[in-house]
Amino acid sequence: MKPSRNAVIAIVAFVGAAVLAVGVAVASVSLIERQTRAEIESRLTAEGLTWVEVGIDGLLVTLRGQGPSEAARFRALSLAGAVVDGTRILDEIDVAPGMEIEPPRFQMELLRNRDDISIIGLVPTVYDPETVVTRLSALGDSVTVTEMLETADHPLPDGWSRAVSFALDSLRVMPVSKVSISANRVEIAALADSAQHRREMETRLRQGRPSGLTLVLDITAPRPVITPFTLRFTIEDARPRFDACSAGSEAARDEIIAAARAVGMESAINCTLGMGSPTPRWAEAAAQSVTALGTLGAGSITLSDTDISLVVPHDVSQSAFDRVVGELEGALPDVFSLESVRLDAPEDEPESADEPVEFVAALTSDGMVQLRGRLTDERMRDAVHAFARARFGSQAVQMAARLDPALPEGWPLKALSALEALAELDNGTVTVRPDRIELRGVSGNEDSSDMVSRILSEKLGQGADFRVNVTYDERLDPASQIPTPERCEGWIREILAERQITFDPGAARIDSGTGATLDQIAEVMRECGALEMEIGGHTDSQGSAEGNMRLSQRRAEAVLDALLARQVLVSGLVAQGYGEERPIADNATAEGREANRRIEFRLLSTIAAEPVIPTERDPELEAQLEIRVTEGAGEAPRPAPRPARD
Repeated sequence: MKPSRNAVIAIVAFVGAAVLAVGVAVASVSLIERQTRAEIESRLTAEGLTWVEVGIDGLLVTLRGQGPSEAARFRALSLAGAVVDGTRILDEIDVAPGMEIEPPRFQMELLRNRDDISIIGLVPTVYDPETVVTRLSALGDSVTVTEMLETADHPLPDGWSRAVSFALDSLRVMPVSKVSISANRVEIAALADSAQHRREMETRLRQGRPSGLTLVLDITAPRPVITPFTLRFTIEDARPRFDACSAGSEAARDEIIAAARAVGMESAINCTLGMGSPTPRWAEAAAQSVTALGTLGAGSITLSDTDISLVVPHDVSQSAFDRVVGELEGALPDVFSLESVRLDAPEDEPESADEPVEFVAALTSDGMVQLRGRLTDERMRDAVHAFARARFGSQAVQMAARLDPALPEGWPLKALSALEALAELDNGTVTVRPDRIELRGVSGNEDSSDMVSRILSEKLGQGADFRVNVTYDERLDPASQIPTPERCEGWIREILAERQITFDPGAARIDSGTGATLDQIAEVMRECGALEMEIGGHTDSQGSAEGNMRLSQRRAEAVLDALLARQVLVSGLVAQGYGEERPIADNATAEGREANRRIEFRLLSTIAAEPVIPTERDPELEAQLEIRVTEGAGEAPRPAPRPARD
């Protein structure tokens, strides 16, 4: 049946209306989406949230992007929620991972000016400041403590309590000081009364330092008062040297040193800076005096305050002596006085069975003093004996001098002055002769030569001929023997060089014959306090590598246990076995194998600073290397294939 015309028209009209409705709907949705996107983006841009990407899908709004914080993410959602209903918003915003907030740097400073102590800094809340105040108040009845600490709510740093405890104890020996405390580090700036006091403070603080704590010391002492202000310059056998050198400032010291260098002195020059210079032109006079003696080429020149004494041997020509003396007298500042002496040629003494005319005092390294030679009379001998006993000890002096009333004038003064100078040495000899005094010896004080020259020049006066040859020995200097970790390591190495720690063959049992070696090491370590060291065990190449490694480890641990049994602090000691890996001698010989079976002590800080040496490659061995590849069975399980990515 053929449809009627009206039906066709109706169908066409319906389809057309439907298409029109769909078109209008699509257009309306697109318009709404654009308007919604524009409104949301406008609000986000106004708030500076330009990182947000807005997606519209019908009635759904999707927010994407990476926000700097949760607050920014919440703000973006709120702005979009003001335009559309919150249930229509899909949140796909990622928040950037937050940066970890580092804890504050806790630091406390203690400022002490004798009885006044101030505390400032930032400490953890869990650390009670009243603990610090209580301990500081206990330093004295008149001590006043001002606490100005701030707190922060963070955990207590590792090492904080240990550092604070050490710092509080250190204030007992430092009446004027500043102590800065942080975790595992204490910095101390203090003022000492003298150089000796400074050395004592440094020794006590370093010995009391806990293991693992970094200690930085800056202890200063005022310049010493030098009286008389002395300089002595000598040229003997064409070798110039200073027996004593004093200067009032760095500029004065540089001027004196420059003059000495100009006349050929090449060795190190130690010129003491101190107070007591008699005139601002001291350095000028000293430099002129050094230059004058350098021109003559031999002799000595001594400045004691404003008195200058020039003594030259007889082989200096009279004309040169007169010329240089005249030039020096004209150049010196008016306040200085010069006395010059050209010694006569020595006369040949007739042969005699009698002993020479001299007085000798000899000081041995164990403190004993022998006096021999000649003194004027009984009263003088008693005076010299009493003076020596007062300076060296009543039981240390042996008097063996004989009497000679014909001795030259001034002999008693020379003998007593010589003994006073000898007392500045650790060991040595002083000889008094009619024409001069000679002193030779060794001292653990770097300033001994200065002090000896100062004593003799002050006691003997101008024109006196004395010769000083004092050698500084660091081993006798108490300050140089302060037990630092490096020195302690060296002392232990010296003990092991004398005799190694040995063990029963193939075992970790310490040989009873080496107990004395362990006793000596334990004594050193007790004196040095807590040390961070490695006890390294080593073997020879006999036996398997694995067996030697185990044996060396057990031997190192046995030494650690032996030290613990000897009351040594072992908290910082580490036992480490190396087996046969580090030979120091040839394992092909019996002597070499014996040397390789050893125990070594090394500071952990030294080990950490050693560079890592890569193993050398051997091309020939690498060419012989063969790697066999075996195919697996067909039924061998295989890993499952990876899932395909979307």
